[in-house]
Amino acid sequence: MKSIKNIEVLGDSILKGIQVNPVNKKYQTKNDIDFDMLSREYALSIKNDSRFGCTVTKGARILLKKLDTGLDCDAVVMDFGGNDCDYKWAEIAENPEGDFSPNTPLKQFIEEYTCLIQTLKSRGILPILTTLPPLDPQRFFNWWCQNLNKKNVMKWLGSIGHISDHQATYSSAVEALAASEHVPLIDIRSAFLRHGTVSDLICEDGTHPNSKGQQIITGVFQSFAAERLSAFQMV
Repeated sequence: MKSIKNIEVLGDSILKGIQVNPVNKKYQTKNDIDFDMLSREYALSIKNDSRFGCTVTKGARILLKKLDTGLDCDAVVMDFGGNDCDYKWAEIAENPEGDFSPNTPLKQFIEEYTCLIQTLKSRGILPILTTLPPLDPQRFFNWWCQNLNKKNVMKWLGSIGHISDHQATYSSAVEALAASEHVPLIDIRSAFLRHGTVSDLICEDGTHPNSKGQQIITGVFQSFAAERLSAFQMV
């Protein structure tokens, strides 16, 4: 058994707490994921080093640098996939007949995430993965393609639903990866879906959780900690 006291959080803007300001429509850090409460309730030291736009590739570089300089933690909570599965929509709008890949193609995403997990395990650090909160595909399309040729984007995309279906494949890959590598999984996605109305939990851009969504994430973390934190065991 390994006691978990010091936790590093590394991921993208979801866990950083980025939201859309409803007045000026710009991004702001407004993190209502209550890491302070979790720290107090479970006697933890939690450092959140999540970063806007982070992919698994960037996350690996950050984490390897931290390890090389003496990262002192018992577990790393990781949130990757949201930026990895995204496309360069401006390029698609210019050439809807083109062949485009996500920022990190799925096979590469799985390979790099696997390597990252195994690196942490080799250092005696517990990797903890999180699933992706679901998208609101219509809001996503309206936000990210608002100044683009939407007709061209739709020609390439086929349907609005493809946005959320594609993102779901990355979340499913994270689930499968946690199972195959025998590491804990914090299932944010299921909690959002159980809520029933995902749009109530998501900002205008269709992707970042609003304060209500961030409170859902807090609850998922709290339940996970209560059920499993004292029983973590390195495999």
